[in-house]
Amino acid sequence: MTMVTLGAVAGHFGRDLERGLDKALGLLAAAARDGVDLLVFPDAALGGYLGDLRSPAPDDLPPALAPDSPQLAALIAAAGPVTVCIGYAEAAGDLRYNTAVCLSGDGVLGTHRKVHQPAGEHLAYAAGDAFGAFDTPVGRLGMLIDYDKTFPESARSLALDGANIIAALSAWPASVTDRAARLPADRQSRLFDLYDCARAAENQVFVVSSNQTGVQGELRFLGQAKVVGPGGDILATTRSKGGLAVATVDVEAEIVRARRVLDHLAERRNDTYLIESPSRTR
Repeated sequence: MTMVTLGAVAGHFGRDLERGLDKALGLLAAAARDGVDLLVFPDAALGGYLGDLRSPAPDDLPPALAPDSPQLAALIAAAGPVTVCIGYAEAAGDLRYNTAVCLSGDGVLGTHRKVHQPAGEHLAYAAGDAFGAFDTPVGRLGMLIDYDKTFPESARSLALDGANIIAALSAWPASVTDRAARLPADRQSRLFDLYDCARAAENQVFVVSSNQTGVQGELRFLGQAKVVGPGGDILATTRSKGGLAVATVDVEAEIVRARRVLDHLAERRNDTYLIESPSRTR
């Protein structure tokens, strides 16, 4: 039996890059003392997210960092045996990407550039074009960012690539068109939890879901960091407050148990599925 402790952060990370880094380093140190093996920070924890999802202001974009930036180097130096996933705006030549990086004291273990872009996000970031899993000290892992988890194919691609754990990093706000007076009653609050649980249950994997809290410009973030088991059950959650959702589990044993009778990946019928919409003729 190999037990690992999975942790998902809900917290406010704004535009102040150095303050965000200091906060991340403090949370990492505390998590390491408490025996956390995987720590998943929100999307855009280094430099903050957009202030307006529909029309992002060109003069208020998150600072873009190179993959070999001092900030990421500081996290690698501090991580030690802890596996850390964190989001930032990646500078890549003339482009910038909404990127998640997975690292430990051994260096960068994997990266993911957000593929699916809602509303006006394409005005601020280029889109990624791939989903892939990779090996880490806590097992084979894949990452999703924000809107990626709305699409079942995203998590399914990671599960088919062998991921037992999906780290879902978000800067997920309340509805921008029909905002509720209370966050728990907001339509996006319900959907955020629904997607986390559905992606875990349909692929029979663990989902470690982080999110921003607080306010950035016009956006009010939901929090609701959580750890979800391979049956779609929420094992730990911060609800709408900041904090750390933690669960200690035997990842491999729980996945084997979930798939003992009904193995969703093995029992697919690929010959019956429409991969793309058929062309329509009149």
